Amino acid sequence: MKNFVIIGNGVAAVGCIEGIRSIDKESKITVISEEKHFVYGRPLISYFLENKTDLERMKYRDSDFYEKMGCEVLYGRRAEKIDTDSKRVILDNGTEVPYTSFCVAAGSSPFIPPFEGLDSVKKKFTFQTLDDALELEKAINADSKVLIVGAGLIGLKCAEGIYGRVESITVCDLADRILSSIFDADSSEMMKKHIESKGIKFILGDTVSRFEKNKAIMKSGKEVKFDILVIAVGVRPNTALVKEIGGEVNRGIIVNDRMETSLPDIYSAGDCTEGNDITAGEKKVLALLPNAYMQGHAAGVNMAGGDEVFDKAIPMNSIGFFGLHAMTAGVSDGEVYEEKTDTSLKRLFTKDDRLVGFILIGITERAGIYTSLIREKTPLSTLNFDLLKKIATTASFAPEIRRKKFGGVV
Repeated sequence: MKNFVIIGNGVAAVGCIEGIRSIDKESKITVISEEKHFVYGRPLISYFLENKTDLERMKYRDSDFYEKMGCEVLYGRRAEKIDTDSKRVILDNGTEVPYTSFCVAAGSSPFIPPFEGLDSVKKKFTFQTLDDALELEKAINADSKVLIVGAGLIGLKCAEGIYGRVESITVCDLADRILSSIFDADSSEMMKKHIESKGIKFILGDTVSRFEKNKAIMKSGKEVKFDILVIAVGVRPNTALVKEIGGEVNRGIIVNDRMETSLPDIYSAGDCTEGNDITAGEKKVLALLPNAYMQGHAAGVNMAGGDEVFDKAIPMNSIGFFGLHAMTAGVSDGEVYEEKTDTSLKRLFTKDDRLVGFILIGITERAGIYTSLIREKTPLSTLNFDLLKKIATTASFAPEIRRKKFGGVV
């Protein structure tokens, strides 16, 4: 019997558990969970604040998941050190957990810039975990003036989550546009106008120089008064455990397509890793839920003695703010096909007979077909791309490809 250990209790951990159990039904699995909650869908914390979901419905798997999978979960415990000589994980309370192989699925932590005067702000929060959302909910009221530092996914989902429950929301960012890591200038502006129509204010191309209690002094000299501060400028992968024992680490933990680190019997998956982005042809941190699960599953299969690779990682996002939905995938490079109205946008990026990326706003139906073309590197010359540009339909594929991909009579 083997001892499998998983550090972390998110989506990548679930993938790892299910990957292990697809091969090995009996060996012990220990999950070390710093959070005290059953595994949940992290993107749902803003919907929790909106009362669109609850703690039970946020669960990523059924309540008997760990029991069915034969897992022991150590809640509220943190892995402090890895002893590779004795093959043990040492926890924050001194407990030692033996391992045959283990997977670091420790995710990431909020990055807090060293703002001058930040210590003078009493009500300050991050917005990454369920506990963050619960603490923020306790602090806000109808008279709250909220300043969110960061106009990326986390900051804007926080704004959406507390919208209608506070007096005002102001979002600032050093970048000159919102969602700058996802959208180009035009698509960013379209989403920004939609969010502004709800009364949310933006200060872009500017950031905080210092805080004076409940006042932010911007680099431009502008002053912003607030009661509640949310810092959402970004995250950093949790790499320390692997780095401290000599594992290869860049921004994230370096893994191959089998999710193996540079160290024997040690795997990694999810937001703490760097894997191959097939659209850019380089290693990147791709902190995305579908990638995390698939990486975790591959890690689990291989830990248990199977053989699985995850070699189709691409950057992609499926998001929505105040009813306007958007999807992006791949890279914004190459020739561009565009359809645009006042409320919708479709941009398809092609290069070397491949679809390499897309941006869709307001028209996201069947976008999975576009995503599949990017992942599979399907030659556009093998399908009716003129039709596919207009509408994502399986009819654009040749009959033999449809039979292979989708089955049935075509």
